Amino acid sequence: MTKKITVVGAGIVGVATAAYLRRDGHEVTVVDMRPPGEYCSFGNAGILSPGSCVPLATPGIHWKVPGYLADPLGPLTIRWSYLPKAAPWLLRFVAASTPQRVERIADALRPLLKQTFEAYQPLVKNAGVSDLIRQTGYAVAYEKRASYAGDALAWKLRRDRGVIVEELDGAELKKRVPQLTGRYEVGLFLPEQGFVANPERLTKSLAAQLQRDGGVVLQGEVRDIEVGPNGPRALVVDGAKIPIETLVICAGSHSNELTAKLGDRVPLEAERGYHVTYSDPRLSLPMPVFMPEYKFFITPMEMGLRIAGQSEFAGIHAQPDYSRADILAQHMQRVFPGISTADATQWMGRRPSMPDSLPVIGRATRYANTYYAFGHGHVGLCSGAPTGRIVADLVAGRQPSIDITPYRADRF
Repeated sequence: MTKKITVVGAGIVGVATAAYLRRDGHEVTVVDMRPPGEYCSFGNAGILSPGSCVPLATPGIHWKVPGYLADPLGPLTIRWSYLPKAAPWLLRFVAASTPQRVERIADALRPLLKQTFEAYQPLVKNAGVSDLIRQTGYAVAYEKRASYAGDALAWKLRRDRGVIVEELDGAELKKRVPQLTGRYEVGLFLPEQGFVANPERLTKSLAAQLQRDGGVVLQGEVRDIEVGPNGPRALVVDGAKIPIETLVICAGSHSNELTAKLGDRVPLEAERGYHVTYSDPRLSLPMPVFMPEYKFFITPMEMGLRIAGQSEFAGIHAQPDYSRADILAQHMQRVFPGISTADATQWMGRRPSMPDSLPVIGRATRYANTYYAFGHGHVGLCSGAPTGRIVADLVAGRQPSIDITPYRADRF
């Protein structure tokens, strides 16, 4: 039975969800305050990593955080004025780092992410942008063998769940990525992974195809949800009411503002990340490169070369601190001393992050006509299409291909 479905959010998760719902024949409307692909989906690292099943919080994380904060070139910062508000989330984050929790989280993430390339294939083929999906693998470069040893659990979690990880010495790493300078004691190659050559164009292309297929995309800010006896019945969008029958919330870092109106108070944090994109770097890479000691990716894209990373906790509304992007630029010049910085641009985005690194996917706790799909954190691009397919299954009454119990909204 076809339904009238309203999707709030035009990032990659919302657009992919809308695309899968439209493929089932539903009448689909997407609503967002910005055009498709112009929030977090605009500036991410572009990585498609079915092997990213390791949660951010692993055993011993509470000992590592002070070092990250003290390092002026480190990957983490917390604005101290925001700390009291962030504290409950951070405590849940640390609580999720026990060995037992980490194993369960990895078990939940791997089946979702394993579908990445398969789930995107019909969407990009339909939109005529299959060229954007590149399954090249990616390289990992460790400056110190001790750092690799310190990450042993993370790599074991991946290997235990079937992720192919090839270990390389420094010479073999440079054969894979000849442009790398400097000395690296350990390299890795993950052949099943890949990237999107332009995340913004991917999202916009899927949204444009959705409209060609009969879907509707509206620009406006959802300010409230009108709830009737059977659940949400209208959205208040810039002062006007839009009637709704079935609602899907994919609003990224704003999602918990909407779920709270429906009785689901979700511990979602706007974890801010930065990038620098070099439009004329005068070098090209055959694949993305991950630098785990500083937690950033360098990705070749059709618009140039992008370095992306950093985790900043400052709240959703604080102004960007572009000194965090300057740190990435310093790393870039250290890794590639000859890079051209002409026309380099900086950006900040807000990852919708849950303290246990698991998204929220499934039906709302109280209302049968409402579904959630948000909180994907660092794997939003990777899990966008798999999430969209799961939501379409739920709306159609089909059993999803994986167990979605770990993603329930009320797990905290």
